[in-house]
Amino acid sequence: MARGLINANPVVYERKERRIRDPVVPADVDEYTADPIDQLEIFDHIRDIKDPEHPYSLEELKVVTEDAVEVNDKHSHVRVTFTPTVQHCSMATIIGLCLRVKLMRSLPPRYKVDIRVAPGTHATEAAVNKQLNDKERVAAALENPGLVDMVDQCLAPTYE
Repeated sequence: MARGLINANPVVYERKERRIRDPVVPADVDEYTADPIDQLEIFDHIRDIKDPEHPYSLEELKVVTEDAVEVNDKHSHVRVTFTPTVQHCSMATIIGLCLRVKLMRSLPPRYKVDIRVAPGTHATEAAVNKQLNDKERVAAALENPGLVDMVDQCLAPTYE
């Protein structure tokens, strides 16, 4: 955990039960004819991302919820709106970068992904949204070994 936490005692919520899903599409199936990706599938990809400051998942902190995921499979578009635990969360950009990287690694490349801070939930919402959805800024961030290490730690699987 980092020193000087902005939200030292966050509210921790119960995790949602996982649904049973069909196996992953075989490699010989064209990604364009595979079963459509839905809201719950995207949520399943991001729910276990660890918060950068706390030993909890983004789901447990209600930073991400199933309802905050929008999918338009026909147009290959995914939008995830996340809610920081406090208005001045210094990790909002890192959380958004973790969401983007997880989806970049999980989804077929045809998908356009938008990551947004929920309206009115962060003091610098517009700046964070701009950073998270600017390809050059994201690419530059992913060239920074320290940021990549932090993202990889947040994305590392947990074994409960």
